[in-house]
Amino acid sequence: TSAFFIFISSSLDFTMPESFTLPTLDVLPYSIRVLFESSIRNCDGFLVKETDAMNILDWKTKQNNVEVPFCPARVVLQDFTGIPAMVDFAAMREAVRNAGGDPVKVNPACPTDLTVDHSLQIDFILKNQEMEFGRNRERLQFFKWSSKVFKNISIIPPETGMAHQVNLEYLSRVVFEVKDFLYPDSVVGTDSHTTMVNGLGILGWGVGGIETEAVMLGMPVTLTLPEVVGCELTGTASTLATSIDIVLSITKHLRQADVAGKFVEFFGSGVSQLSVADRTTIANMCPEYGAILSFFPVDNVTLKHLKHTGFDKAKLEVMEAYLKAVKLFRNDESSSREPEYSQVLQISLSSIIPYVSGPKRSQDRVAVNNMKSDFQACLNEKTGVKGFQIAVEKQNDIVPVQYEGNEYKLSHGCIVIAAVISCTNNCNPSVMLAAGLLAKKAVEAGLVVKPYIRTSLSPGSGMVTHYLSSSGVLPYLSKLGFEVVGYGCSTCVGNTAPLPEAIRNAIKQGDIIACGVLSGTKNFEGRLCDCVRANYLASPPLVVAYAIAGTVRIDFETEPLGIGFNGKSIYLRDIWPTRKELHTVEEECVISSMFKELKEKMEKGNKRWNSLEAPESALFPWDLKSTYIRCPSFFDKLVISPQAIENAHVLLYLGDSVTTDHISPAGSIARSSAAAKYLTNKGLTPREFNSYGARRGNDAVMTRGTFANIKLLNKFIGKPAPKTIHFPSGQTLDVFEAAELYQKEGVPVIILAGKKYGLGSSRDWAAKGPFLLGVKAVLAESYEKVHKSQLIGIGIAPLQFLPGENPNTLGLTGREQFSILFPPELSPGMTLDIKTSTGKVFSVIALFENDVEITLYKYGGSLNFVARRFL
Repeated sequence: TSAFFIFISSSLDFTMPESFTLPTLDVLPYSIRVLFESSIRNCDGFLVKETDAMNILDWKTKQNNVEVPFCPARVVLQDFTGIPAMVDFAAMREAVRNAGGDPVKVNPACPTDLTVDHSLQIDFILKNQEMEFGRNRERLQFFKWSSKVFKNISIIPPETGMAHQVNLEYLSRVVFEVKDFLYPDSVVGTDSHTTMVNGLGILGWGVGGIETEAVMLGMPVTLTLPEVVGCELTGTASTLATSIDIVLSITKHLRQADVAGKFVEFFGSGVSQLSVADRTTIANMCPEYGAILSFFPVDNVTLKHLKHTGFDKAKLEVMEAYLKAVKLFRNDESSSREPEYSQVLQISLSSIIPYVSGPKRSQDRVAVNNMKSDFQACLNEKTGVKGFQIAVEKQNDIVPVQYEGNEYKLSHGCIVIAAVISCTNNCNPSVMLAAGLLAKKAVEAGLVVKPYIRTSLSPGSGMVTHYLSSSGVLPYLSKLGFEVVGYGCSTCVGNTAPLPEAIRNAIKQGDIIACGVLSGTKNFEGRLCDCVRANYLASPPLVVAYAIAGTVRIDFETEPLGIGFNGKSIYLRDIWPTRKELHTVEEECVISSMFKELKEKMEKGNKRWNSLEAPESALFPWDLKSTYIRCPSFFDKLVISPQAIENAHVLLYLGDSVTTDHISPAGSIARSSAAAKYLTNKGLTPREFNSYGARRGNDAVMTRGTFANIKLLNKFIGKPAPKTIHFPSGQTLDVFEAAELYQKEGVPVIILAGKKYGLGSSRDWAAKGPFLLGVKAVLAESYEKVHKSQLIGIGIAPLQFLPGENPNTLGLTGREQFSILFPPELSPGMTLDIKTSTGKVFSVIALFENDVEITLYKYGGSLNFVARRFL
């Protein structure tokens, strides 16, 4: 420690206080030590000050009380959020040129990697990968142009892997070495799964696209110095428990412990029993329980993993020596001193049993042995977060349906979508191989999957396909319908192929509660398909098992999956692979050559990408006819000081837990939506609509897609629908149409909401869209932190009701008009008065946490602020 500080203080502009005591570092959580190292290394007296470093060092007393800057080592983007970022960069070059500046100077200052992975759609076009590539050609050409003209950015081509998995397997350094200078790897990204790398001991988390662009331009991320919850893992998990079971169990414990907005750091004897794959799976789910990140410090297990993935011996030796020298290496010996934490949560791995999660939220866990009875309870419960309120006399209804010449019977609980996705099980052979071995045993026993079930296998990278193939289980998965559909985000983000027409009609005719089962991380209602109302998250082998059963209304202990050869009943226990079997296959198939092959694939790219032509001009040649890429209008609306909001109407009156999916959908574009009308007027057919995620580079589409989720529940309407009321005329309209009318009339609009507004994936269009709809403020009971920052970053005021108050307690109907006066000088956490057209006056809290957020808001958001800095 002494050598570390002597080196730092002699190399950088950092003065060690006389009162400083060296042992202080030993009690800091490892994650805080990474923040501390970054603050010293980047200390310039302007963006990062000495007081920031000392505040971090004094974490124990300063946690939750001060804001600190953090300069990550790199940025990771995926194409859904990466394309609007790069479109903004292109537009920024345009704005700088128009203002008389040099557009070539507009480049990322922080190393940035962009993976083209979210373009995948599971439909018939996947039969021809060339057509899939062609469908996205315009977007890919824009990315190719970006890779040519912008410095300090690397584009990972399509058909390579998912952004978070590529980040883990290929882009992660653990320790950076730049010009013989060593420092810890760290990252922020626009994907909520960025947290996955914390399983490798790399500090990283997801932020909004707007904040990410600021980091790309050399600005630090500002965060409240967080509390750190120490999660002590003890014991050993059951042989039947997979990583998913561990994830869902820990998710439940951490959600109950209220770790929202905090760091979680793992320690204890149980940590050493978890592989890096297990750790990354756990870290991957931290957005679901609200933590900023879940950190596993580098230890011997990490180094062993890195050795298998191709890190050479000399590099590993340097890495280990450096991390130990700066006290960032975790000693797994029981005698080693553990850091001091804000609080400690103990979890026994021995208590974990197999679970699934659903039917509407990932936090609602269901023990597999209780699945049948729990689904029955959901049918009985009133419509809500779990219930479907099906009348008792209709709960056993059966709807016969003809499909491919055979008759099948659909009933409540029938499975129509089953997707094995490896994004949450990346680099974790145990769960994916378990699915493959289970499939092998099932096929050999004579079991099949009904043909109308939409089955798919979406490996996170070629490495997964490699070990499934080399282990010999891939053909068996294929025989059950689980064929590889491509590499990229698919079912999780709503890119599911339409169900057969006959099945859709039968479901709607019988008002059947049909189910989807997937091994992903997102199961928001209506995300997979509009007629699939119950969605469960499960481990890959359980996805295969439920697909074979064809229903969730099954007790695996007492009821068979199906009838095999010779009329024999086959139970789950008959085909479930043992831990010994999995271990043997892992040893034979999961070898360093897989990582070597993946890295070679990354470096070579693919033929279609390599042959793709793109312009090389410093400015992008915008095509006015394009429906994918448009120069956005963000730089046209420069606001120097906050303006009063007078006589605003409420555009939407929403309840609790409104997700970013509700605000800005990422899935398919409904044919009756405002976005569909726009694209139809541009000459496109529904088959050419693609998805909202694919069209994030077009502000006209995305604005029309804002609040277009079919499950949006607006209290003005009283049922799920992307509709609202335009009060001056009394018309019920699409949200975009109503907002457009308000803007033509010069009337500002606001949004009323309940608790946890903005849950889910960080998504810049969940802020940009409302901004372009004319939304000036959101009044909610509470916010998801990342989304709150997004609102400020685009110029929308996040206002919060006082504790114990909400629209109901204040007697608000949402039909009033609201006036909000901003004083000339804003201050963090100040209260503002709101006056309604009915004469009611009440106070709210302006959720600006620091002077930086206030400055960004005054400048109309961070995009305009950064553009002004360039000029």
